[in-house]
Amino acid sequence: MRFVLKLRDFNGGVISLPQQYNHLVQAAIYNSISPALSNFLHEKGFLYGKRSFKLFTFSRLLGKYRRVGGRILFEDEVELLISSPVRRFVRDLANFMLKNAFLTIGGSKLSIVGAEFLKEPELSREVKIRTLSPVTVYSTLYTSDGKKKTYYYSPYERDFSRLVDGNAKKKLYILEKRNIKSCLETVPLKVREAVVMYKGTVVRGWHGIFLLKGPITLIRCVYETGLGAKNSQGFGMFEVET
Repeated sequence: MRFVLKLRDFNGGVISLPQQYNHLVQAAIYNSISPALSNFLHEKGFLYGKRSFKLFTFSRLLGKYRRVGGRILFEDEVELLISSPVRRFVRDLANFMLKNAFLTIGGSKLSIVGAEFLKEPELSREVKIRTLSPVTVYSTLYTSDGKKKTYYYSPYERDFSRLVDGNAKKKLYILEKRNIKSCLETVPLKVREAVVMYKGTVVRGWHGIFLLKGPITLIRCVYETGLGAKNSQGFGMFEVET
């Protein structure tokens, strides 16, 4: 399920945030669900072997903005999209929005001026998508001296699509307890690199337009949970181009 929040500065002024604000939005989301669920997601999550998945994602803040120094300033209403197939997560967020008139992101108090559940788009075995937050795919490698190194893949590398497919199938198994043999192919059409700092760590992702080809079940799964990795940190959300 997916919904959009419409937000304004609580005092009618400019919304001022650090340019790298993903962790602040993530914290606001965790603070908007029950403590028990927040603790479960933060400390454990939904497991596939040793891998942990949070099974939610969110967009960048969408609205007109300008950058001043290290800040990003939104002068009008902004939209935040949040998506998850986990009913308890969506229910907790919906209850919070019904009971509260504002959301705090970092030090900015924002009025909730609108909230709406979005209808799932018509999906097929081949859809063109536009990212609402960067898509990232990576592997953890080891250097010759034994140190860990994170390698972020370009969508023009073959392993990018392979890893997206494997990631999607793990999420589907967690949700539906079934495996699927057909593969999800991710084809870049018009993309650009996006470098995001998340709590002091560089994350490389890709913004733009992709083509997804594969089983509708897998496409629906990544539509709800996010495409690629680090979804709960604000990566991999997309909309379907009509």
